[in-house]
Amino acid sequence: MKEIRKYSFALVSSIFLTVIPLIFTSIITFWVITHETEIGSFTQQTWVLITVICCLTSALAITPPTFLALIFGYFLGWQAVLPLLALNMGAIFLVNFVTRRLDKDRFRNYLAENKKVNEILTNIKEQELKIIFFAKLSPVLPFALTNFVFALSGAKLKNILLGGFLGMIPRTLLAVWTGFQAKEIRRLLENPNEGNVQKILLIVLLLASVVGIFYFVRPKQKKQA
Repeated sequence: MKEIRKYSFALVSSIFLTVIPLIFTSIITFWVITHETEIGSFTQQTWVLITVICCLTSALAITPPTFLALIFGYFLGWQAVLPLLALNMGAIFLVNFVTRRLDKDRFRNYLAENKKVNEILTNIKEQELKIIFFAKLSPVLPFALTNFVFALSGAKLKNILLGGFLGMIPRTLLAVWTGFQAKEIRRLLENPNEGNVQKILLIVLLLASVVGIFYFVRPKQKKQA
């Protein structure tokens, strides 16, 4: 019980970062569908403000960046790419900063007490840029949760930002393109992967992510065998 209380921040936060996005995406989907005309008339200044707000909400796991990319892509087209990438980097930095301030490496030190877990953590640290890249490449791993986990692991901020930036590019481009090609916002948000091309590309990203993470997380002796 004492151990649970000691590391409650990490446990509660992990649950929060997984459940909250599901709730809020449903709410936002309904709002966007019912206010499509109004959103379509937003000015550039309004979109800048929305980008800043979404940076904060993405850091808090309220709005997943891929979900936002669909909406931004629908209304802004390819002009949405740079704001979205900036939004992603800002959210990654905020999660990292807050997590390290609150946790103070307690969770990492706790995991390191287990020999096998410590070996995995050591291997991850040696390959962290590559592992972060492949984790961010995955279309199914929650954005905020992966940011949180990498912050807890003690990964270097520069690797988290660079790996996150490179990994998010394919996901962001695919989501923006999907939104840009959509004819109706309702159909887009309710069936974001309806097209065969989108499905194939999502599978490719998922497979690349899984293979990459598995390869670099494996103990060195197995990779040399």
